[in-house]
Amino acid sequence: MGSTDRADLDVLIFGGGVGGLWLLDHLRRGGYRVLLLEAGALGSGQTAASQGIVHGGLKYSLRGLLTPSARAVRDMPALWRRCLEGRAAPDLRNTLRRAEHCHLWQTRALSSRFAMVGARAGLRVVPEKLPHDARPEALAACPGTVARLDEQVIEPASLIADLADQHRQLILSIDPEAVLDFAVPAAGSVDLLRLTDPATGARLELRPHWVVFTAGTGNADLRRRVRLNPKLMQRRGLHMVLARGDLPVLNGHCVDGMHTRATITTARDGVGRTVWQIGGQIAEDGVRMQPDQLIGHAVDELRGMLPGIDPGCASWATCRVDRAEGLTKHGLRPAGVVVSREGNTITAWPTKMVLAPVMAEQIRRLLPDPKATAPPPQDIIDSWPRPDVARPPWEEALPWTAVD
Repeated sequence: MGSTDRADLDVLIFGGGVGGLWLLDHLRRGGYRVLLLEAGALGSGQTAASQGIVHGGLKYSLRGLLTPSARAVRDMPALWRRCLEGRAAPDLRNTLRRAEHCHLWQTRALSSRFAMVGARAGLRVVPEKLPHDARPEALAACPGTVARLDEQVIEPASLIADLADQHRQLILSIDPEAVLDFAVPAAGSVDLLRLTDPATGARLELRPHWVVFTAGTGNADLRRRVRLNPKLMQRRGLHMVLARGDLPVLNGHCVDGMHTRATITTARDGVGRTVWQIGGQIAEDGVRMQPDQLIGHAVDELRGMLPGIDPGCASWATCRVDRAEGLTKHGLRPAGVVVSREGNTITAWPTKMVLAPVMAEQIRRLLPDPKATAPPPQDIIDSWPRPDVARPPWEEALPWTAVD
């Protein structure tokens, strides 16, 4: 075994999704000595499966009311836009933008209430009704209203890579089962953490003033390790549908009545094929369905939502997403960020990708000014393994099928 190196830290972050990486950037710029530990691939789980829409709250305000969920996100499109243009930190100019805006459409030929709803609800981004000749190809035959919404659509894997590349020296890959050893004298109070690199035998002893868990579903096990109640977290599943083939570009929501019937975003796979990622109510309902049943349901729904689109031009697959969130009384989605402080441990769930900046700022307000004076040992940090960036769901080994 090699010798043991030691380091004092202001903050030790667990979890390399968008929440943890945004927090890493935020704290580092604030002068904190901080490291981030990731047990898998960066962004694996919720971030990699995100559809990438920078929400502004309309889908939560279809009744014309500014709901808590809408209030939490209504300022996010402007904030993210500044970052994506390099006018605010973090600088996300290297993050791939799939689209500068998305679309809303109705399948019934009714006059649009989108703009009225957005204005009544006090949203920052209000939809603009489009004339027929300005509609995207995929919505050309839609009998209902089509509107444009200035919410950008980004590539989540690109976002993760962009954030990670700016702080690569502060992100370490770990094997939590083999090499993670907490010293916890009291519930939620972490004195130190011992790490061992199984490949080299190098050992690292970290003494953080604060520990932050932003590991999504992994937060439950981490809380258990530091003697905290793991049931502060809830899980809500999604069963998303993927379509790959000769499909037009489409990013947006089909909104009928007071709910989002489907959310569709468009990406390209590794060989340039068009991929639709389908969420919304289809993915919510799909939790109770087997893949073949869900694909049949999605195809039937899409035939009604998108006249003129031939499902037979694509191959189809599904993927399940296990969403981790702060616990709510009735198991519903939290309105916004959930942050809990116990001892010197902070556990956080951003709830949605777009709320990562809000979570980072809330955590920063809980922390005292930076205290650590000695930097982590640079030689062992430089030689430590780094995690890769997770692949999007359609790049995984999924069973693809054709439909009539």
